[in-house]
Amino acid sequence: MHNFEKLLFWQKSIELAKEVYIVCAELPKDEKFGLISQIKRSAVSIPSNIAEGAGRNNDSEFYHFLGIANASSFELQTQLILTRELNLLSAQKVNSLISNK
Repeated sequence: MHNFEKLLFWQKSIELAKEVYIVCAELPKDEKFGLISQIKRSAVSIPSNIAEGAGRNNDSEFYHFLGIANASSFELQTQLILTRELNLLSAQKVNSLISNK
């Protein structure tokens, strides 16, 4: 088992999730149950899967959950790009979040 709170990539994923929640407040309210919900779930999935994997009994399971976390980061990136393409968030804001991913 790993102490996930000491893992730098878990710490960074927590910061990213916090930033995503702040930015989501700027999105149109009519996206609350659509894109906003999806973006938040993707962002929360990253540190959650890292933590879940860290709690597993062997490294192969840990790596499996790291793979899921990585896939969630690509899902989040796609959703953020969509907000940029729909002009819901500025390119600068989206690019900043993606570069922190």
